[in-house]
Amino acid sequence: MSLQDELIARIHSNGPISIADYMAECLFHPTYGYYTTHEPFGTAGDFITAPEISQMFGELIGLALAQAWIDQGSPTSFTLAELGPGRGTLMVDALRATAQVPGFHDAAQIVLVEASARLQEIQAHSLSGYNVSFTADAETLPDAPLYFVANEFFDALPVRQFVRTRTQWRERLVGLSDSGLSFGLGPEGRQPSLDHRLDDTQEGDIVETSPQMAPICATLTSRIARFGGIGLAIDYGDWRSLGDTLQAMEKHSFADVLSSAGWADLTAHVDFETLAASAVCAHSRLTTQGMFLERLGITDRARALAHNLKGEALDRHIAAHRRLTHPEEMGNLFKALGFFPKGMAPPPGLDV
Repeated sequence: MSLQDELIARIHSNGPISIADYMAECLFHPTYGYYTTHEPFGTAGDFITAPEISQMFGELIGLALAQAWIDQGSPTSFTLAELGPGRGTLMVDALRATAQVPGFHDAAQIVLVEASARLQEIQAHSLSGYNVSFTADAETLPDAPLYFVANEFFDALPVRQFVRTRTQWRERLVGLSDSGLSFGLGPEGRQPSLDHRLDDTQEGDIVETSPQMAPICATLTSRIARFGGIGLAIDYGDWRSLGDTLQAMEKHSFADVLSSAGWADLTAHVDFETLAASAVCAHSRLTTQGMFLERLGITDRARALAHNLKGEALDRHIAAHRRLTHPEEMGNLFKALGFFPKGMAPPPGLDV
């Protein structure tokens, strides 16, 4: 039995499922799910994220969080959280960069929000020199000032897809055909949450929604509103979702979404407008990753690191800086959105 077989049997018995349900099974199934069975990160995995490209990314994020902590009066106890920490690389680099910030580590209660028990083991090993706790649910984060980063976390949340008709919507579903799993459309109906999208779409357009995104963002930002702190959401996407952005990645190449159940990473572009609208605290202007990192000083940091490099190591370092910041690479595709208490300054590198 494979996940593909299990899904086919389920749909045969109960009918088509939403794309969100399909994604959830593919990624998090307790036996066959991608994050249950695979080592996804790095050159040996299926994709590479910004922290794995260069230590500069995590260092700058860490220093931005520490500066915001100082700007808000250096609370003596706070939650330092990362959602979807991968192998723990970003947090390792952030903690190394902030080791000399007086009082920061002593006040920080490090919490990693990770649903995969297998990845929790990897993260615990990476951060073995620190006192780290884990939770699978952001709801359980302490009632305390919260300084969090979510890098390529929201893109992995399951999405539903809706195809516009003349005045209503039909949900795109996963069903069966003679060849196996296939996409189809549900009945036409009104979607009240998409009423505002009738103004900027036309018949045949696809709009994606994430049922989990708004509740998670509200949970995180409610702590910032009540207790202080900041949040950083860094991901690929744009202000508003438009079009089919669902994709499967396997061994650094695109794969077929429906024939790779449990074997490939599934993601969709983030609708940052939804994040901003669900924030209980204030939010920044949406900013490209390249601009965000330049404001944090990535070029100066790159030059400092380059002094000790030569040959292939220097070439890789230069390529990493370009990949993170250049408009034709990750610089414009990825965006940053910050969260902060109303009446206070936005996180470093961002503005309003």
